[in-house]
Amino acid sequence: MDLFEYQGKSLYANYDIAHPNSFLVNKIEDLEQGFNLNYPVVVKAQVQVGGRGKAGGIKLATNNDELITHTNEILGMEIKGHTVEKILIEEASDIKEEYYLSFTLDRSEKKYLMMLSAKGGMDIEAVAEENPDDLTMIHIDPSKELDEAVLIDAITNSKLNQDYQSDLVAIITRLFKLFISGDCDLVEVNPLAITSSGVMALDSKVSLDMNAKYRHENFDQIEKDIPIPPSEKSAKEKGLNFIKLDGSVGIIGNGAGLVMSTLDVVAEYGGSAANFLDIGGGAKAETVSAALEVLETDDSVSSVFINIFGGITRCDLVAQGIVEATKGKDLKWPIVIRLDGTNATEGLKILRDNPNEKIIITETMNEAAELSVKGNR
Repeated sequence: MDLFEYQGKSLYANYDIAHPNSFLVNKIEDLEQGFNLNYPVVVKAQVQVGGRGKAGGIKLATNNDELITHTNEILGMEIKGHTVEKILIEEASDIKEEYYLSFTLDRSEKKYLMMLSAKGGMDIEAVAEENPDDLTMIHIDPSKELDEAVLIDAITNSKLNQDYQSDLVAIITRLFKLFISGDCDLVEVNPLAITSSGVMALDSKVSLDMNAKYRHENFDQIEKDIPIPPSEKSAKEKGLNFIKLDGSVGIIGNGAGLVMSTLDVVAEYGGSAANFLDIGGGAKAETVSAALEVLETDDSVSSVFINIFGGITRCDLVAQGIVEATKGKDLKWPIVIRLDGTNATEGLKILRDNPNEKIIITETMNEAAELSVKGNR
């Protein structure tokens, strides 16, 4: 479960991880209560997607008037389909250097993975691709502690400021303790900064392993504070296997492997998926119709790619579901369809006998992916 920044920073407090003083706002009236922060302050939209700064979701306020203005601007803002319902206001830091740090799981190695870089405050994927030598990666045996000597070597190899070595060791060790004791899948700090007040975690990206919920009394409350997107709520009610993603191409497929491949081929053509939606094997017309209803609740979807390879799933039933879900409707996005396998000929005939100007029938997966990305633009 991915947390909001303010939730991750509340966990920081439990592990003595230095971070800026802050104040959480749900509505503009909360500012009238007053707070003990010193200007300037940073007004930060709380959304579970990246790119909030570019979207105008992070502003600097140097006085009360600017704070009220920025809070009004950001509350209710839409960022990649996510509505800003909370704002974190925190004291601005005098940043001298910015670093990147994360702990996650490397399932292929069956070990924890620490990533450290002096290129903080940047897109770490771009750093890894363009300058891989700027990213230090250390595997940690789950049966062992985080070795301080290994950590010092990583700090040295990453060319972090040696004057702050002991402080860096301390805060990285505490973040690792949060990662382990907190049962996290991810703890990412970008940036981990050297400031005039010392080494501080200025951001927080934390994901919890909900399989460990029974070990943590606070997981229930954290979960309650995270709103469920309408699409996820709709999918849950319909019993569909659905995961919300950050893109804009809606994906429907049968079988997890095929859906994952569909996400990849959409990315190959320059698009990004809005979701993972697996209708499963043996899906009936009602299931397909329900899947399309789920995507209708997602405002971030701009086109839909339905990719079906029929085994026990019959393509004619899938086609019937598409017809039932779209008949008589003014579709708000194009639907690109690829049917192959069991009863594909019959399924394609059903679609052609019930034409809709926004339904596009293709022969191959690559063609469908390309058209779904083009239709998205």
